[in-house]
Amino acid sequence: MGNRLSKIYTRTGDQGTTGLGDGNRVAKDCPRIEAIGAVDELNCAIGRVLTHDLRGPVRDCLQEVQHRLFDLGGEISIPGYQAVKDENVAELEAMLNNFNEQLPPLKEFILPGGGQGAADCHMARAICRRAERRVISLAQEETVNEPARVYLNRLSDLLFVLCRVIVRDESGLEVLWRNPSRS
Repeated sequence: MGNRLSKIYTRTGDQGTTGLGDGNRVAKDCPRIEAIGAVDELNCAIGRVLTHDLRGPVRDCLQEVQHRLFDLGGEISIPGYQAVKDENVAELEAMLNNFNEQLPPLKEFILPGGGQGAADCHMARAICRRAERRVISLAQEETVNEPARVYLNRLSDLLFVLCRVIVRDESGLEVLWRNPSRS
């Protein structure tokens, strides 16, 4: 394959528009670009989680997720294109169930923190929720593939479970919310 990105700046976006994967130009703040940006930010946040010393299964899971998020960004950038499928959601659910089976039941809400990797994973989870909201906003104006929306919803659940796994691997403690009504 040749150099796909041989020139980084093109000046074509200097007037506030950007190109979609199908060649159309849109405003840089339109819902489609907001959704693409939020998915990209989520992928970056997961990349940050991957800088920590993670167990193999957690690392493998997050690396797979990064590839699917890149696919999702591509899907959003080409109206009518579908890259994320029901089987991708099923794979997430299987990973989520597998990791969750290893954890004790929740008795309180968990606050972000407990260790550096867990805190970064909590940040990724929150960014995932924002990406989901941006995709939902786009879906109110244009057709969005349902598995793409479901994938982000399920991914935020998986990231929450991975926060719990990572904090244990870091020998940290989950930060439990102190319910003022029980004080």
